[in-house]
Amino acid sequence: MKNMRINKWLASMGVASRRAIDELIQDGKVMVNGNPAELGMQIDPKSDEVTVNGEMVNTEDKPELEYWKLYKPVGVVSTVSDPEDRKTVLDLLKGSKEAQRLFPVGRLDIDSEGLLLMTNDGKLTQKLTHPKYEVPKEYLVWINGPITGTALRRLSSGVKLSDGKTAPATIKVIFREPNRSKLSMIISEGRTHQIRRMVAKVGATVVRLKRTKLGTLELGEMEPGEVKQLTPEEVEGLKQLAESSA
Repeated sequence: MKNMRINKWLASMGVASRRAIDELIQDGKVMVNGNPAELGMQIDPKSDEVTVNGEMVNTEDKPELEYWKLYKPVGVVSTVSDPEDRKTVLDLLKGSKEAQRLFPVGRLDIDSEGLLLMTNDGKLTQKLTHPKYEVPKEYLVWINGPITGTALRRLSSGVKLSDGKTAPATIKVIFREPNRSKLSMIISEGRTHQIRRMVAKVGATVVRLKRTKLGTLELGEMEPGEVKQLTPEEVEGLKQLAESSA
């Protein structure tokens, strides 16, 4: 086996997505031959000893792939560790035998809630989160402030943010009053605080944000803090979506 970038190799071993692995490296959670790993470093998987969170990773010990969905409550961070010692999504996954190797697919900010997928399938994670695959994500959005017809058209067609114009979104009005509204929004991007920034751009404020769907995976009737292992049908649906988007 040839030398490989450490994040690529760990992702191929199902440890996490490359981005999540880079974060672990920055946090000092990845060691190579007893020394802290560095971003972008090359390793020889045959001869180098790599540990993640103190556990050895090698080609003979590839973990069984797991897939869990959870309802992330407000106040919980979408990371596996937190320097401020806040509750993380990993704390909700007490039922998983591989919990320490699971990572969130994408993010929900601390003030948002709803569906989050946790897995150790790095290949699937990469396809569900990379912008080029345009995986749809559906949200319920509670808004304070006026939402005019013009504002709805702007949100649908895309608004200019500091990091560029957003892709078209699918908007459904659940109710709309002069100073408060509830919308369903489907977007295919994953920019930081994207929906909050989009709504702010049209002169209103998001007061509650709940993700209800990720690709083919649905939150359903789950309650805040609840976790469920995906059914074989749910896993297959996500894999088929990833392949069709490739």
